[in-house]
Amino acid sequence: MIALITGQLIQKKSPEIVVDVNGVGYEILIPMTTSYQIGLVGAKVTLHCHLVVREDAQQLFGFFQIQDRDLFRMLIKANGVGPKMALAILSTFESEEFVKCVHANDVTGIVSVPGVGKKTAERLLIEMRDRLKDWQVDHLSTPMEQFVDDKEKHQASIVMNDAQSALIALGYKPAQASKAVQTVYKDNMSVDELIRHSLKQI
Repeated sequence: MIALITGQLIQKKSPEIVVDVNGVGYEILIPMTTSYQIGLVGAKVTLHCHLVVREDAQQLFGFFQIQDRDLFRMLIKANGVGPKMALAILSTFESEEFVKCVHANDVTGIVSVPGVGKKTAERLLIEMRDRLKDWQVDHLSTPMEQFVDDKEKHQASIVMNDAQSALIALGYKPAQASKAVQTVYKDNMSVDELIRHSLKQI
């Protein structure tokens, strides 16, 4: 079982990424929540992993937070929930936010996941309630705070990706561009500002 991978992010086309570990490239499927957290191409990443083995394929799933992997493992044990649906759930919710929906019996929230209908949501809530009864959620932010935080992370990711692409187009190496962008980025920076500051850093 592959439990943990650390290496250089060399390709990022969500939901699939490629991580180079000592010259070996691992194709890993990740949820969008992890995509926002791992940074840009060229960055060093560490992912908690789960390997799904089937007769016709082997798929490796990766998560930035270990609790996301733990929840993924719980989800794929539920009736009618495969890896694809579990990944969709963790792309829609932070793990703690999903647990809140389960505790609150929030069918409407679960139905917001692509591919999950009302009957599936109701069955999932029933199955997950006992499994998640000991999951601690007291320290979590409110759903609105979480939404704002995720939106800001998404915007930052777009700006950083655009700036890195521009630097690479100017002739800088991906790893060099990634390091400069991540070093100088500050909240609410525009792409142009980030490029200018990154050039000074390089």
